[in-house]
Amino acid sequence: MARPYGEKFLRDLEKSNLNTLGIQLAKLCVKANLPATYVAVALETTPTTVYSWFRGQGIREHKRKAVEVFIDLMKQDFASGVLPAIDALAGIEYIESMIGRKIR
Repeated sequence: MARPYGEKFLRDLEKSNLNTLGIQLAKLCVKANLPATYVAVALETTPTTVYSWFRGQGIREHKRKAVEVFIDLMKQDFASGVLPAIDALAGIEYIESMIGRKIR
């Protein structure tokens, strides 16, 4: 099972004045209750890479479009009431429905 976001990470994210694509992704994932481990599966990368994006590191060009699409989908799902996920299991199910396969 994925770990919840740590308090230090959440404080740092809240104080961040960076407006990188990765920071935008982080804020939406926290708000949506989507663990980075499963976001990494959806974006076909590693949790370490996702956390580096969450901390403001650049996103390589070949992943940038996928991240932008993922962000757009989350925004649509917030608007339609699908997100935020009510718990970790709902977050996993959300990612599974997005990618069309089981991840557990």
